[in-house]
Amino acid sequence: MSTSADASCLTRDTTSNVSEVSVRDLRNHGGHVIDRVARGERITITRDGKKVAELRPYIQSNVSAAALLRRWRHLPAVDPVALRNELDEILDSRIR
Repeated sequence: MSTSADASCLTRDTTSNVSEVSVRDLRNHGGHVIDRVARGERITITRDGKKVAELRPYIQSNVSAAALLRRWRHLPAVDPVALRNELDEILDSRIR
């Protein structure tokens, strides 16, 4: 199975090395690839040398539904018409 330690991925505000695995290698060695991801490795899947997907470890959220609802209740109100108008202005100015 081929991997590339030179590939890097920019995520949030950190840069880390990400291995690359071809679709063929994923098909032939899927269990091994998933084991690597389960141990914390991020893997980019390539098809014909082009990046097409990324596998990364699943991170369980420790925030309860009740805590999320409390946070949601404290969000500021959004005027959907004003938001749409602002987005239209921004997008229209980039198109011109």
